[in-house]
Amino acid sequence: MRASDSLVIIPTYNEKENIEKIIRAIFSLEKSFHILVIDDGSPDGTADIVKGLISNEFSGQLFIEERSGKLGLGTAYIKGFKWALAHENNYQYVFEMDADFSHDPNDLPRLYSACAEEGYDVAIGSRYVSGVNVVNWPIGRVLMSYFASKYVRMVTGFKIHDTTAGFKCYRRKVLETIELDKIRFKGYAFQIEMKYTAYKIGFKLKEVPVIFINRVEGVSKMNGGIFGEAFFGVIRLRLDGWLRKYPKIS
Repeated sequence: MRASDSLVIIPTYNEKENIEKIIRAIFSLEKSFHILVIDDGSPDGTADIVKGLISNEFSGQLFIEERSGKLGLGTAYIKGFKWALAHENNYQYVFEMDADFSHDPNDLPRLYSACAEEGYDVAIGSRYVSGVNVVNWPIGRVLMSYFASKYVRMVTGFKIHDTTAGFKCYRRKVLETIELDKIRFKGYAFQIEMKYTAYKIGFKLKEVPVIFINRVEGVSKMNGGIFGEAFFGVIRLRLDGWLRKYPKIS
């Protein structure tokens, strides 16, 4: 077992084509990371693949938490954050990452460096900080994602280019300070809410340019309801920014 100060959280639902490949890719990096898979009752056997890898090769550095069904991306990450904070390994850096290789494992050390070496509290793998770095997405989805981030910036005044990005590194202190049980959104808006809350508390955020590659295997979980939650959720976040008392950094 390789010790690590970093935990990568990967939510899964029907990712049998990708899960072993992404796990092996992360563990092949020179920098050591541990992995927590949060599986939402995948009927395709995703969880069984992970449990086999734990038993046969990666005990003590690969973990899994299983849930009974599809309960939402946001609740999966909240469960993972709480798990990381409570674990005896005392992880100092906690990552969000997709299972489908849309997030390149080789970018994990760059996000880590932004927090561990450059002193930022949240590092965001950004598709839009240096142009539009998206590969193999339909043009309609590129435009929807790009202008969604523009919309968030306009409504909230939040100066992040890729507000909906789901590839991130948090310092432990951020997750300890954010009141995780008060995070409301479960889908696309969850990513916006976590960044905006960290920003309002006073943490330092950095966008690290990455190239986002659309999944090759498996099925996308994106749907119209997720975008609807984000559209109306941003207005609620703006009202929170005016009215809510955010925690203070201790």
